[in-house]
Amino acid sequence: MNPPSHTMQVGLSILLGERLALVKGRSVGLITNQTGVDAQLRSNVLLFAEHPHVELAALFSPEHGIWGTVQNGAHIAPAIDKQRQIPIHSLYGETRQPTPEMLAGIDVVVYDIQDVGARFYTFVSTLLLAMKAAAASNVDFILLDRPNPICGDRVEGNTLQPAFQSFVGQHSLPIRHGMTVGELARLFKAELNLDLQLEVVPMHGWRRSMWYDQTGLPWVPPSPNMPTLETATLYPGACLIEGTNLSEGRGTTKPFEWIGAPWIDADRWAETLNDLCLPGVRFRPIHFTPAFSKYANQPCDGVQIHVTDRDVLKPTEVGLHLIETAIRDYPDRFAFWENRGRYFFDLLAGTADLRSSLMAGEPSTEILQRWEKDAAAFANRRRRYVLYN
Repeated sequence: MNPPSHTMQVGLSILLGERLALVKGRSVGLITNQTGVDAQLRSNVLLFAEHPHVELAALFSPEHGIWGTVQNGAHIAPAIDKQRQIPIHSLYGETRQPTPEMLAGIDVVVYDIQDVGARFYTFVSTLLLAMKAAAASNVDFILLDRPNPICGDRVEGNTLQPAFQSFVGQHSLPIRHGMTVGELARLFKAELNLDLQLEVVPMHGWRRSMWYDQTGLPWVPPSPNMPTLETATLYPGACLIEGTNLSEGRGTTKPFEWIGAPWIDADRWAETLNDLCLPGVRFRPIHFTPAFSKYANQPCDGVQIHVTDRDVLKPTEVGLHLIETAIRDYPDRFAFWENRGRYFFDLLAGTADLRSSLMAGEPSTEILQRWEKDAAAFANRRRRYVLYN
């Protein structure tokens, strides 16, 4: 791991400096959360509200709420910012996108949220749906770009199939897309043919090979279960555990790093996984008791995923091997969550084929070979939308 080489500038700082004309004298609707800060940790809400040339008319909150305090999947109610007496419209409640009524009187929507670089992180879906809503209401859209914290020079995983679009996957992206939110916005506009006045305010000083801790920027957890950069590093693979009856570590201090269940043999599983010699990772047997979520207040055994070399680690590979070995060694205990004949795992995977292949005993190595073709095709497809070297 290399130390930060310099402090770069995110789109927020560029907008309020050299690009101020984009919002000067205009009524702004700001889609943001607690991650919308500059390098000095000043909130964009405060910076916009106190700026003499910006009219902050409304806030829009994604999943987890405007300050990131709400757990995953919980309904977010509309509210009022009492200090500024402006509405906070929820985009994770009765609606998942701004309504025409919410956009009435707004000249421009500004999106400023830190993403984590995985298809199923719902902030990406909020971005896409907000762009659609802005286009339908003839409202301009400004994207303030931020780093892809797990680098922008690598792509992993299969591409989502249209039949499996959901709020954990709105567009045909691979699991680890290697793009910034600004680049994604450019891709969404072009591929969905949106009639939208889109302005992406790029960062200064970001390079595709950068990990977040090499930017000099402070890490603000994007959601309650994304506390560290290491969590985000493992998330593209470990999130698949959410669709199974294994605990993904929610309700502990190490979400997406601690994986297990009451019926796992921790020592045996760790040995099995370590014998695979997966690059950049080791597994340690652990014992934990989640405070909430799956197996709340029940002792669990499992493994902690320790990243030993993030530059060679492939988190999607780790996720598949976790599931493959659990299916093989615990055939009577392991299960994919099912609700009325539908599997949440399929929505995360963007296909039913992965679940079917794993249950049929197809080796992860063969699945990963197919995924490499998907990733290569997407890497070529995204070239026209990238903004950074």
